[in-house]
Amino acid sequence: MAKFSVPRLPLLALVAALSLAVAACSSSSDKPSSSGAASTGGSSGGTIKVGILHSLSGTMAVSEVSVKDAELLAIDEVNAAGGVLGKKIEPVIEDGASDWPTFAEKAKKLIQRDKVAVTFCCWTSASRKAVLPVFEANKALAWYPVQYEGLESSPYIYYMGATTNQQIVPSVEYLLKENKTKFFLLGSDYVFPRTANKIIKAQLAASGGQTLAEEYAPLGHTDFTTVISKIKAANPDVIYNTLNGDSNVAFFKQLKDAGIGPEKITTMSVSVAEEESRAIGGSVMAGHLVAWNYYQTTNTPENTKFVQAYKAKFGADRVTSDPAEAAYIAVKLWAMAANKAGSVDVAKIREATKGLEFMAPEGLVKINAENQHISKTVRIGKIRPDGLIEEVWSTSKPVEPDPYLETYSWGGEFAKEKKKQ
Repeated sequence: MAKFSVPRLPLLALVAALSLAVAACSSSSDKPSSSGAASTGGSSGGTIKVGILHSLSGTMAVSEVSVKDAELLAIDEVNAAGGVLGKKIEPVIEDGASDWPTFAEKAKKLIQRDKVAVTFCCWTSASRKAVLPVFEANKALAWYPVQYEGLESSPYIYYMGATTNQQIVPSVEYLLKENKTKFFLLGSDYVFPRTANKIIKAQLAASGGQTLAEEYAPLGHTDFTTVISKIKAANPDVIYNTLNGDSNVAFFKQLKDAGIGPEKITTMSVSVAEEESRAIGGSVMAGHLVAWNYYQTTNTPENTKFVQAYKAKFGADRVTSDPAEAAYIAVKLWAMAANKAGSVDVAKIREATKGLEFMAPEGLVKINAENQHISKTVRIGKIRPDGLIEEVWSTSKPVEPDPYLETYSWGGEFAKEKKKQ
């Protein structure tokens, strides 16, 4: 699988430079007109264009192709049910190629040249932060399908994946209750893992846990020999894993080769779902823990229909996953909002989404009117030998999104981020 070079700039400098680059390359002819054309684009003749922007090549393709497919399934279902405003949805698909500047470039193309009404996009937080200034500058909407590190809320982004209090914080609480108190933090070297681990360290410090070590690897990294030696030396109770993409394939295979399985050291992952587990191999992953809001095995009538439809369209051997289900939700909710609003205009869509509910495969979800995240049930799962995931714990009801951790006594440092935006 093709790899890409991760920039060596410090993270904050990289994001700032990328934002400036996007702004600098926007000529006056690229900017939305005063007539609001960008906010009402996409509708032409008998179709409404929507953008789909994911990594279909590079290190993140192992994860993002299934997300794209789930969006196409949802579009097919919406079209079969009458479409949006009586028109068919027409997807315009672009490849972000696991490269952050490419995501920004493709987002700009979709909005300004293709005139899409909305874009369903991204996986990594680095790609989301790369496209964010593009959507904000053009007053266009993006729907993001993947769990992330929180500390963000934009009027031009809808967050369908879990924020921190709907995945990471409760998974740490679960581990602590299981007497797993000594943590080794391992992640890919970009914004999500670094911010997530900053939050985990604050949570552990306030809860009696201990951070033994913190290690990062570039996206696409495949040699974890040194890291595994450090894990052996540290002897943690748990490896908290925020690696992304095909780095997980290399890490878990090398971990097993080193004689470290879940019976020896618990591993909790927040970016390994069914698709990644299948790529790594069920025999390697069996017994490892993950934290998500949805699994292919989630027992709801809506999920039975979703899984059957997904396999019927893409193949019996394909698997669903939390990000794929969240991407499916995104299309369904946007279509519901457009039909409710009687328009694809951004302002009207935003008004129509306030408090909008949908009985999703994962269960009932509701869009938060203040921060445009959704309520989600938290589920801890254990990977089976066949690569699927069995739920071993869940919250009794959907958890309301708290992206700035304002409801936690130890979250004051992160709540301050809200005031900066």
